[in-house]
Amino acid sequence: MPGSSATSDRLAHLSDTLRPLAQRGELKRYRKGTLIVHEGEPGHSLFIIVAGRLRCFASGEREREITYGVYGPGEYLGEMSLDGGPRSASIETLEASECAIVTRIALEQHIADHPEFAFELLAKVIRRARAATLTAKQLALNDVYGRLVALLNALASEASDVPGAEGGPRRIDEHLTHRDMAARLGCSREMVSRQMKDLEAGGYLRAEGKALLLLKPLPARW
Repeated sequence: MPGSSATSDRLAHLSDTLRPLAQRGELKRYRKGTLIVHEGEPGHSLFIIVAGRLRCFASGEREREITYGVYGPGEYLGEMSLDGGPRSASIETLEASECAIVTRIALEQHIADHPEFAFELLAKVIRRARAATLTAKQLALNDVYGRLVALLNALASEASDVPGAEGGPRRIDEHLTHRDMAARLGCSREMVSRQMKDLEAGGYLRAEGKALLLLKPLPARW
């Protein structure tokens, strides 16, 4: 029940600005692989991720998918349809997850009590609209290899614990299968596998458990 001590404990790790909003919602747990939002259905609620990871994606012809992003605790999804329009994407759980589901009415009450949150919500919408525009631009102007490089560079962080690597090694800790990458890039899994194999053979990257190490800067063209 919202407001209970058990609920407060489960929301304690959220930011000071997001926790009060999550407390107005209903906590719900989902199994891995659950489709919690269907593209095209009416949207009247916001999903605040308390635990787990969610994938936001859209489907096209011949069951092709494109992934817009993967989100974890402290992120929220569903804001793009709070105008009453249909959901622009589907959302599924990549692992067992828990969300605080906040209705539009509860969100309006929260903004009335905390008007500053309206600016945070607006900034989130703008950032995601820009990201969608960039994705569309990359799909239109870049070949698959160019989009792959952009994705790997965006996900990579410094990995100073790797000795002897050229050009400053970087690590991607998010476990992505070639199918996951293909969904984000809008191409086939086979194409991703072929290009990743070429980059590995060229000494540009290597797998380390579930992580991926970028051993030197990826070439702009292949």
